[in-house]
Amino acid sequence: VQLQASGGGLVQAGGSLRLSCAASGRTFSTYASGWFRQAPGKEREFVAAISLSGKNTYYADSVKGRFTISRDDAKNTVYLQMNSLKPEDTAVYYCAAGTITTIRGLYDIRYWGKGTLVTVSS
Repeated sequence: VQLQASGGGLVQAGGSLRLSCAASGRTFSTYASGWFRQAPGKEREFVAAISLSGKNTYYADSVKGRFTISRDDAKNTVYLQMNSLKPEDTAVYYCAAGTITTIRGLYDIRYWGKGTLVTVSS
């Protein structure tokens, strides 16, 4: 499985962006998916995850109520809708496919995509 994230860019605080993660390979639908981010000088952190069935979603406290993760297995794509963006959301965002989702994140990650940069100006 190869993952390709896109949709990043420059946006003003309060604005919105939608990230997409397109996957190659027919086995993508057999994995849970998620998004992580890494801000300059900081460690990579969990943002959101969606279960294999798509019925359960999990979010970091910092994005809860503002971000929404979804998946379309027919298109082999996972999305991250980001609303009410804040300067502290500025980071490189990575999508991932794994096997375990909990309220604390996505684990047993098998595949990482290349990141897409999101910059939120104040």
